[in-house]
Amino acid sequence: MNAIDLKGRTAVITGGARGIGYAVAQRALRSGAAVALWDVDADRLARSRGELSEWGEMSTVTVDLTDAAAVEAAAASTFARHGSIDILVNSAGITGGNGSTWELDPAVWRRVIEVNLVGSYLTCRAVVPRMLEHGYGRIVNIASVAGKEGNPNASHYSASKAGLIGLTKSLGKELATRNILVNAVTPAACKTEIFDSMSQQHIDYMLSKIPMNRFLMPDEAASMILWLASEDCAFSTGSVFDLSGGRATY
Repeated sequence: MNAIDLKGRTAVITGGARGIGYAVAQRALRSGAAVALWDVDADRLARSRGELSEWGEMSTVTVDLTDAAAVEAAAASTFARHGSIDILVNSAGITGGNGSTWELDPAVWRRVIEVNLVGSYLTCRAVVPRMLEHGYGRIVNIASVAGKEGNPNASHYSASKAGLIGLTKSLGKELATRNILVNAVTPAACKTEIFDSMSQQHIDYMLSKIPMNRFLMPDEAASMILWLASEDCAFSTGSVFDLSGGRATY
């Protein structure tokens, strides 16, 4: 495993109690960063903190990322605890299950947009001013190849991730001269607990689209995400990096 130097940095990782976020947190700690996990699941957050705390300095905040006031409070408490927020990884996300666009419940459709897109906007809104104070920042948004291509029977998820790609490009341009770089990764399906919310038919469809004929593993995602979160990433912003096993064609 290549070394990534994150010494002296503080990383906020949303959805960090499980899945890709958890893998990112583990590697960030091993790379010398202090880590703040933000997640809505208090029980899982406590369990993850117990598992990860041996690797380095960390804190946790139970927060609903769709609540602007709660997100601002999480940013304030994290900043007070660690003294800076240098890295933001927006990993929190839900699938909302599967169904044709005209059959999906509007409440479910809106909830996916709220968590995956609006939640990421709110975390950026809360964290960016603190990065500006310090004159440094790295933001990595976990989008999806579905945001590029659109998965059938997942219009809510695909739309939310397409929106996140757009947010990345806009924010990256806004901050391009401020030493705060904003990038996104577009994973194909990653083998995590999120599979539990998908139909087997949809899982099989996703695998059939990956030329490498296997799913992404969380540790593989963490490697790219944390390079983008490091000082070594110095001239890429507003960009989208493929993690699709060859599926993406642009």
